[in-house]
Amino acid sequence: MLACMELKTGLYIDGSWVAGDGTLDVMDPSTGTVIAAVSTAGDAECDAAVTAAHNAFPEWAKSAPRFRAEILRKAFELMVAEADYLATLISKENGKVFSDARGEVMYAAEFFRWFSEEAVRTPGDFRMSPSGDKRILVTHQPIGVSLLITPWNFPAGMATRKIGPAVAAGCTMVLKPAGETPLTALAIADILERAGLPKGVLNVILPSKTGPMISKMLHDPRVRNLSFTGSTEVGRVLLKESADLVIRTSMELGGNAPFVVLDDANIDEAVKGAMIAKMRNGGAACTAANRFYVARSVAEEFTTKFAAAMASLKMDNGLTEGAQLGASVSLKERNKIAELVDAAVATGATVHTGASTPDGVGAFYPPTVISVEKNNAILQNEVFGPVAPIVTFDTDAEAIALANDTPFGLISYVYSEDLARAIRTAEALEAGMVAINRGVISDPAAPFGGVKQSGLGREGGFDGIHEFLETKFIGVEI
Repeated sequence: MLACMELKTGLYIDGSWVAGDGTLDVMDPSTGTVIAAVSTAGDAECDAAVTAAHNAFPEWAKSAPRFRAEILRKAFELMVAEADYLATLISKENGKVFSDARGEVMYAAEFFRWFSEEAVRTPGDFRMSPSGDKRILVTHQPIGVSLLITPWNFPAGMATRKIGPAVAAGCTMVLKPAGETPLTALAIADILERAGLPKGVLNVILPSKTGPMISKMLHDPRVRNLSFTGSTEVGRVLLKESADLVIRTSMELGGNAPFVVLDDANIDEAVKGAMIAKMRNGGAACTAANRFYVARSVAEEFTTKFAAAMASLKMDNGLTEGAQLGASVSLKERNKIAELVDAAVATGATVHTGASTPDGVGAFYPPTVISVEKNNAILQNEVFGPVAPIVTFDTDAEAIALANDTPFGLISYVYSEDLARAIRTAEALEAGMVAINRGVISDPAAPFGGVKQSGLGREGGFDGIHEFLETKFIGVEI
């Protein structure tokens, strides 16, 4: 039973919890049971949310950075204090195991802490022009009403990674969480309300007709910014929708991360890193290692040890003690994983562990390791689950070419005992982020984002707040 905070199921508009045009059942994917029915937003509620954000913006934009910072700091403290409640909530609506969910809560809270510090450190510029006829004054101002759209895989982390910099910058927001995991977003809104966030600054809605209602908001001149995390397919649609009013966009889209094990790698450490890079969040992460390229001379050792580690994981309801792999967010998502693996096996993949859909209740799929040829279709798909296809290579150049053979470029992983070699490889990989001898590098203090079709802009780090700021140049007569 969920305890601690009151479970919020209404829309959050202009500082009030309100009903909408209907309800949506939120399911526990581990059991197939309904957790709660949340309110959905019709046209009137979506417009009310934009209106609330628009009306709140002038005063909020003028508020002192320290005032905004202290709200974020208080929200950080509340999230940490209530971490077990939030982790339980995430595990129930998302399916991930409690340890992953609690790790997400702490990661999510750090965005509030980081941007509470960044709120008071936005740099400017004051200097004489080269011609000597004026002073160049450069300042930054909040862009305005921002539409935030977040996915189901990290319902807390993806929300705070956008809300934190928006609050710090002085923007007002309309947050649209994923329909599979809205309860976490509503809980975060409750935390921010208790932390002192003024009404109208954050509004949370769940449109009953997502596509048309998002389109309508993107064609509302009061909306000036879009921050989206989700699939590249949806991102392309939103970019087109945003073009009509030239809305500023930041996009964190899909990935197809290569995990490269060079022939001088410490194999035991590479396996440990692979378990983190692949199995964090049950593999349902845009940063998850999706393609494993292993030097032929060490492929047998790596594959044997990796398959054994994967096979040893305990798969169960996310809230079961000792569970290491929970359910996918829905049967639909689980079945997508199964179809990709079945197709790979049908076209010649060798199964080392897993690769079969279990019987019984729940959206479960087992840890799976397969060996495939470099042209197997599974390598071109982002498998949002616990599946690791392995390909062997003979030279570093071949590994780099295989790793870069994708339209995506979010993150890559490299294992080598030779740091210079690892850095040369990292520099050759087409990715916005590269992890060397580590299975995870995401950090609120570092810029997060990709190249090619993995996105536009950066979240976190010093860059994150600038996604919500406009640069203004003022020329001063001297």
